Amino acid sequence: MKRQVIFLMTDTTRKDMLGCYNPKMHTPHLDQLAREGIRYENAYTCQPVCGPARSAIFTGTFPHTNGMVTNSIALGDNVKTIGQRLHDQGIDCGYIGKWHLDGSDYFGNGKCPDGWKEEYWYDMRRYLEEMSEEDRIKSRQSKTSYDPDLTDEFTYAHHCSDRAIRFLDEYQDQNFFLVVSYDEPHGPSLCPAPYNTMYENFQLDDNPNFEDDLSKKPFYQRLWAGDNLNKTKEELNAPSKGRSLLLGCNSFADYEIGRVLEKAKEVAPDALIIYTADHGCMLGNHRLTGKNSTCYKETANIPLIIKGGVKGGVVTSPASHIDLVPTILDYMGLSIPKVLEGKSMLPQIYDTSVRINDYVFTEFTRYEVDHDGFGGLQIMRSIVSDRYKLVIHLLDSDEFYDLKDDPYEIHNRITDESYRTVRNELHDRLLEHMNQTRDLYRGYQWACRPWRPEKTPHWENDGYTRQRENEEYEPRQLDYDTGLPMKEAVRNKQLY
Repeated sequence: MKRQVIFLMTDTTRKDMLGCYNPKMHTPHLDQLAREGIRYENAYTCQPVCGPARSAIFTGTFPHTNGMVTNSIALGDNVKTIGQRLHDQGIDCGYIGKWHLDGSDYFGNGKCPDGWKEEYWYDMRRYLEEMSEEDRIKSRQSKTSYDPDLTDEFTYAHHCSDRAIRFLDEYQDQNFFLVVSYDEPHGPSLCPAPYNTMYENFQLDDNPNFEDDLSKKPFYQRLWAGDNLNKTKEELNAPSKGRSLLLGCNSFADYEIGRVLEKAKEVAPDALIIYTADHGCMLGNHRLTGKNSTCYKETANIPLIIKGGVKGGVVTSPASHIDLVPTILDYMGLSIPKVLEGKSMLPQIYDTSVRINDYVFTEFTRYEVDHDGFGGLQIMRSIVSDRYKLVIHLLDSDEFYDLKDDPYEIHNRITDESYRTVRNELHDRLLEHMNQTRDLYRGYQWACRPWRPEKTPHWENDGYTRQRENEEYEPRQLDYDTGLPMKEAVRNKQLY
């Protein structure tokens, strides 16, 4: 049996921007994929920012582990992508589309990284370099969507789909891993007719969190909201060209994905197909726009569809991007390296009653290195269970939500003592996760929160020493005190 994986991704797609999650949306091809596979209701990104989110998706390690804690920082030199790992096992890998992992600008440096086929590499810089100066500028202007001469063929999405179709034709008889990473519907949200006006008068669902005054939320959220604090729900949810284009471009991206899915049905009918988005977008919910240091559903709870096992399945337990690399390796029949920080979802793909996670984790450190217009340093770590969500903001106040009683995440229960037991249990599990994954930013400040008076600061924090395990690509790291290979985690000089 051939082992073939097609990984499809869009940029800035909220879960409720897909018809299979929200029937108001026009995404027929992804909806069909969901009917043929599994739809995940509670899947979370590892960080709701383009680059860090992708770092977790394509390395299987959290941003705080792989070094890409913000946009415009490259992955650590000893961090291996799924493409490198599969290539080294003789599997052909193609990456077509937005990369955002080389530490360069938004468009990338145009250089194909190790593990991926040079002839199919197509980051956004290569797309721009094919154009005249006039067309480059045109490709970056939202108003271009209303140009009557704009065609599908001009867009980045169409170029990416064309290359993906060629790849599938060429490698249909071999094991392969193909990524098609659309920049769309991310701004400028370029899309031709009829998509450019498809959502012209559209309003989001009548969500009560449009009226969230943020008075009991972290202070930075009020700074982020700015003038929106003074707007009514109707004003925040009023139709706008920006939202209309984002949603229209999302439907256009679905059309382009449909072209790839049609080819896959023809030449790779048994392939494992994964669709997701790197993160979502606030769009006025909680009076916020864009994405930043938040674990609200609008930015962090992303769409995830997997075809290759159960048909028409729905998984409601927590899921995470961190599990995608282990899943792909497992599907390919390869061992899962110790350095990876997730688990294989393959048993769940074949049997949706299988539970993979009780908790998943989302983080934030900084939006971007290159400019400072997104709040600066806003360090966040969060943990999400079936029912509860705890969000710690190291430099601000914290959040706790009961998602069953408060699905719109309006009522911050962080100081509500009736939730003390479950809140503190989640907190302890979050601290354990930070230790287990060697979080670069861990320290006593995460434990000693105003609502945990029993926690006391210690110079040595929790006392853990945990060196990196990556036996496939580098020698085992050595213990500082003995110079011998380190075998186990230690705590305060005692084996733990």
